[in-house]
Amino acid sequence: MKTTYYWCFSILYSTWLVVEKLVHIGSMATSPTFSVCRGRVVRVPKGPLIRVVGTEVEIPCSVSDYDGPSEQNFDWEFSQETDFVRIVSTWDSTFTSEEYQTRVGYGDIKLRRSSNDAVELVIRNIQPTDQGTYKCSTPSTDATVQGNYDAEVQVKVISDGLSVSGSKARSSVSLRLSEGDSFKLRCSAVTTSPEHTHLHVTWQIKNESTWRDVLSLTHEGKFHPGPGYEERYRNGDIRLDTGANDTYWLSVSQASSVDEGVYRCLVSEWVRGADSSWQKIQEKRVEIASVAIQRTGEAVPCNVSVTERDSLDLTCNITTDRSGIFQAEVMWYFSASPDATLSDAQVLLSMDHDSVVSDSTLISLSHVDRNSYRLLVRDVDVGDSGYYFCQAAVWVPLHNGSWHKVVERTSAPVSVVVTALEPDYEVFLNASKIPKFSDDPTELNCRITNAQDTEANIRFTVSWHYRQRLRSDDVVTAELLATMGADWTLQLGDRIRERTQNGEIIFSKKAVDTFSFRIQWTSESDRGDYFCVISAWSRHRNNSWVKSKDVTSASVSIFWATQDYTLTVEAVKLKPFFVAGHTFEMTCKVSSKNIKTPRYSVLITAEKPLADQSNPNGTTRIISLNQDSVVRLEDWTDQTRVDGVVLEKVQENEFRYRMYQTKISDAGLYRCVVTAWSPGGGGMWREAVNGLSNPIQIDFQISPPCLNSSLSSNTDDMSFDVSWFAVRSFALDREPILLASVDRRGIVTQSRRNGSSDLSLERISPLEFHLRVHGCEDHDFGNHYCIVTPWVRSATGVWQRESDIKAKPIFLSVKMDVLNAFKYPLLIGIGLATVIGLLSCLIGYCSSRWCCKKEVQETRRERRRLMSMEMD
Repeated sequence: MKTTYYWCFSILYSTWLVVEKLVHIGSMATSPTFSVCRGRVVRVPKGPLIRVVGTEVEIPCSVSDYDGPSEQNFDWEFSQETDFVRIVSTWDSTFTSEEYQTRVGYGDIKLRRSSNDAVELVIRNIQPTDQGTYKCSTPSTDATVQGNYDAEVQVKVISDGLSVSGSKARSSVSLRLSEGDSFKLRCSAVTTSPEHTHLHVTWQIKNESTWRDVLSLTHEGKFHPGPGYEERYRNGDIRLDTGANDTYWLSVSQASSVDEGVYRCLVSEWVRGADSSWQKIQEKRVEIASVAIQRTGEAVPCNVSVTERDSLDLTCNITTDRSGIFQAEVMWYFSASPDATLSDAQVLLSMDHDSVVSDSTLISLSHVDRNSYRLLVRDVDVGDSGYYFCQAAVWVPLHNGSWHKVVERTSAPVSVVVTALEPDYEVFLNASKIPKFSDDPTELNCRITNAQDTEANIRFTVSWHYRQRLRSDDVVTAELLATMGADWTLQLGDRIRERTQNGEIIFSKKAVDTFSFRIQWTSESDRGDYFCVISAWSRHRNNSWVKSKDVTSASVSIFWATQDYTLTVEAVKLKPFFVAGHTFEMTCKVSSKNIKTPRYSVLITAEKPLADQSNPNGTTRIISLNQDSVVRLEDWTDQTRVDGVVLEKVQENEFRYRMYQTKISDAGLYRCVVTAWSPGGGGMWREAVNGLSNPIQIDFQISPPCLNSSLSSNTDDMSFDVSWFAVRSFALDREPILLASVDRRGIVTQSRRNGSSDLSLERISPLEFHLRVHGCEDHDFGNHYCIVTPWVRSATGVWQRESDIKAKPIFLSVKMDVLNAFKYPLLIGIGLATVIGLLSCLIGYCSSRWCCKKEVQETRRERRRLMSMEMD
């Protein structure tokens, strides 16, 4: 009960707050804050609390909205309209008054903490002297005093007026019943309490080690079945009836083995408290009866094992002590699991209480004697393996001539194992083709030998397995390549699925007893151990096939030694010396090892000098010849010499390259790039290894003629166009200016010049040209270079133009002679200045003497004295 509480509303203007009161830890209040505070609240139940003498009483007390530590302490005091007497405390062992020390010491009065902020005052065997007011107090741990710190509750102790009994003999009785019987148990409960109380009656059973509720009549007048009894309560098989003299009857119909046990009556007394809630004030119990149920029907089969094609014989035995007229109903079930329920199981055969048996071809049910029913399954197979059980029900006649089912029981499942008829055979695996090189075929034959006891209902299939071969002793798990089902369908593994679909791997059945596995082109990844598994399948009554036996063959190793491929290419220059316009010829000889029936493809490449701007990368692919002797021009783009290069196969391992009408631009290093190919799967060629020959050099030994270089070849078949250019800057960042040029016929051409300097271009030797600058001026400075265009005459007398050759630039600087440049202009200037000065003096004198002479009359001036003046 909460006796006092306070709500406070305050405006806080302080800048420092208590840490535990901060909403945001570490923040500081700098502005007005409106807050709502609630003080400490101590609560006890709302009284009065009515309790029965001699019972154990628990009075709870809790505290909330407090400051300080989370675990709070409590003090309990008692008053009978006088001063309060201290009972017990959670924190002070000396708190208890002298009159309560004995009871507290024996534990008859104690405190039981339920949480940090709640305790219970426990009083055992409460007496009328304990009736009064109890106060629960909490010592203050708050920063400010607000709220209530204690609460009081009144306890009223009444006399015990509840009595519970069973039979008149006041002792439990023993009942022996048969399954399907009914029984009733009686419990008497009455109260003479001075308060208005209600009774709560519960029937309980103990058939193992714990008590379970069967059916209850609550203090609110409601019936409540216990767990597992809901359906029987709805069906009316279990009832709780009230009678005269405050008796409560438990009625059970259709008793079964679960109703066997000890029954007791549990009665509790309830009173409505001041807060309108129900409170249990006491509880009493009494054992009523011990009930034993004799099983009326039971199936007792045994675990059996039969051989395929035999008959299965099972018996359902029913034992009962009934001597009167009754009929049995029997139903047989089959399940693949021993834990299956009736709804999950398959019904095999049934016979009702009129002995009518359901129809079946291979299964029969017969009534052997009064209490035995036989199930016969003919021609069993492996699919009949599983769990069999029967369900039996006993029907008795009623007075009106109808039949009533009194009991129904299900037997424990019996395990039936059907052993398959295994044919006797052996498996032998041999290799009809073993590869010696890569891409050779591999063929394995899996044969069934010594087959015995094979019938038309037996079918053989094969599974092929592969195990990788390792050099170490590591164990490698076998990989399934392919397996064949009972319907002859082939299921492929991931390793060979694509190759099988492409026709590289073939599975076949050569004969009734022989299965074949063939790899058309064996690769190095196929090396390893192979084995086969022959499976025998048996046909069942429903024409389905079930595997009955597997036999594994010995493994066959597919392995061959591999060596690295080697390829050697040698290039030979047939003509040690030739000139431009002649034919260049070289041969490439190839030799290889460890390559099966190789073929070669050849590519001719040229590495041009860096001065050749047509191919900045330096390497040019000229012409190629593939493994099928098909010729192809690669990067040869000279339209005037389309037929100027030839590549041909001289022998199986020798190739010849020719270049007709060679030019200066053909200079460079020539090589043969050879690729060896070996036959692959499906008529395809597989690349084995590549090789590069030594370089063969074509060098015409020609340099730019303008740089005073010379040629060692015949100059009668060679001529040049020479052009000189100048760039008027220190760097080559401006457009070049053509100075002069001379063609191969000796005709000199000069460009127009603005200065007084002059140029001359002369050929001083067949391979040397000179440019002379006469009277150099300052505008003749800059970078000067020449460009040479060679012309070569071929063997047929035709002149061919070669690529231009540009020489390195030469910088020309012009120095000025200051003395010679300014001597005559200086003398002339001084003379002219002297003459002009003298002439100017003469003209001035004459002008002043004769032309500007005048008479001047002197004016008389008065001589007056200056007057003095005063100024204010």
